[in-house]
Amino acid sequence: MTRATPPIELTGTEEHLGADKAPIPGELLSRLRASVTTTTVEQEVAEASRDWWPISLHWSLAGQVPVRAWAVCKPTDVEQVAHVMRECSAAGVPVTPSGGRSGVCGAAVPAFGGVVLDLTELQGIVSVDAASGVVEVLPGTFGRDLESTMRAVHGMTLGHWPQSMDISTVGGWVACRGSGQYSTRYGKIEDMVTGLEVVLADGRIIRTGGAPRASTGPDLTQLFLGSEGTLGVITRVWMRAHPAPPAERHAAYAFAEFDTGLEVCRRSIRRGATPAVLRLYDAVESKRAYHATDDECVLLVLDEGDSWMVDTVMAIVDDECRTAGGRRIDDSLVTEWLGHRNDTSGLQALTYKGLVVDTMEIAAPWSRLSEIFHVTRDAILAVPHARAATCHLSHSYVDGACLYFTFAGSPPAEEVDATYVALWDAGQRAVLAHGGNLSHHHGIGLNRSRFMREALGDGLDVLAAVKHALDPAGILNPGKLGLPNPFGEVSWP
Repeated sequence: MTRATPPIELTGTEEHLGADKAPIPGELLSRLRASVTTTTVEQEVAEASRDWWPISLHWSLAGQVPVRAWAVCKPTDVEQVAHVMRECSAAGVPVTPSGGRSGVCGAAVPAFGGVVLDLTELQGIVSVDAASGVVEVLPGTFGRDLESTMRAVHGMTLGHWPQSMDISTVGGWVACRGSGQYSTRYGKIEDMVTGLEVVLADGRIIRTGGAPRASTGPDLTQLFLGSEGTLGVITRVWMRAHPAPPAERHAAYAFAEFDTGLEVCRRSIRRGATPAVLRLYDAVESKRAYHATDDECVLLVLDEGDSWMVDTVMAIVDDECRTAGGRRIDDSLVTEWLGHRNDTSGLQALTYKGLVVDTMEIAAPWSRLSEIFHVTRDAILAVPHARAATCHLSHSYVDGACLYFTFAGSPPAEEVDATYVALWDAGQRAVLAHGGNLSHHHGIGLNRSRFMREALGDGLDVLAAVKHALDPAGILNPGKLGLPNPFGEVSWP
C-alpha cells in the first residue's frame, strides 16, 4: 500500500508556531481507539502533522513541525470516518483530514492540534463504468497507482497529471481543487469529478452529483471541491475517464519575447486548439532548463488523442507560432521535460543551502497576463534578500491562463520566516492588484489565508455562513481558507 512521502527529514518534534492547541479529553481517545486505529506516538504524530509547505522544510531541519496534533486516526471505511467525526464534533475537538500531504500551502497542518484524520487506508478503484467513462475511486488512492491501473487494466486515462503525481492522492486533488499538467486538454479536477461521497462534521454521510448534467439547484459537488477539508471529509470520488490516447505529438518553439509567446498561446486556444501541454517559459527559466540562448523564451507543445485531432491541433499551434515569428527548435525538449516534470528534489537541495524558495501559481484573463507577468516579478525582486523571480505559463483556457512564478531569497538565518512572508506579500498582492486570482491549483491552506478577504471581499462572509451551517462547532480543519474558528487566532504569519 502506497504511503505519504516525507518532504524532508524531520529532526525533532518541537512546534514552530505558537498555536493555542485545543485539549483532547482522555475519554475521547479511548472511544476513538475502540473503533479506529489511533496513535499518539509523538514521532508518528509529528510526521503526520506536516506537509510540503516549503517554509516548513526549514523548520523540519531545525527539529520542528508547524503544530503537532494530539493523535492520528487511520480509518479503513466510511463508517469509521463518520465515527471519528461524530465523536470529535461532540467533544469540540478539531479534525484535520489528510492524504498524501503533498500540498505546499500548509493545508494539512493541524493548526490547533486535535486529530489528524489520515485517509490513506482508503485506497483503490471501486468500480469502472467503461461505457460511460466513469471511475469510482477511494480518496486515499495515490495518483500513480490510479493512472497505471486505469491504463493497464481498463485501457483508459484520467488525463490528470499534477507534478505531485507520485505523492498525492485523489482526495487531495479534489479538496484543493488541483490541476494536472494536461489540463488544457482534459480540464482541471473540477471538470473531471462527477460526484462525491462526503462525511459531514456531525457524521452524516451524503452523496452529490451522479448524473452527466442536472438542474436540481446548486451543484453540491462544486461546494466541496476546493474546500480543503473545512466543510466535510471526502470519502469517495466519481471521475470522468477517457480512452487511452492512441497518438502523441511534440513540438517546441522559441520567441524573442515572453509577451509574443503569450499572444501565440491565446490565439491558438481561441481558434479551438487545446493541446494537452502548452508551456511557455520566460528567458531565465528557458536558459536554466533548456539551455536557450539570446534571451529566448521556449514554448513546449504536446498533444495526445485521436491522430486526426492531434494533427489538426498541432497544425494550428504551428501556424500561430510561425506567424508570430517563432522559431521551431528541437522537439526533444518536450521529451526532456517529460523525464523530469515530477522531480521535486530541487526544493530540498535549495532548502539545505538555506535558501528561501517557493512557487506561486495564479490565473488571470488573457488581457491581464502580460502586465501581471512584469509587475509581479518586479515586486518580488524588490524585497530585501530576494535573489530570483521567474515565471512560466503552465495551463491555458479560452478566457485566460495560469502563470506559475518561482521565487527565491537568501536571507540570514534569523530572517528566513520574515523574508518568506515578505516575498509572498509582495508577489501575491501585486497579482491581486492587477486582476489576477489568489490561486490556480495549489489552494489556500495556512499560507494564503491572510489574502482571502482581499480576494473574495464580502464573498468570504458567505463562505463563512456555509461553514457555520455545515460545521457549527468549527472543528473541520480550522484556521484554513481565512475562515473564523472557535479555537483562537492562527499563528501564521
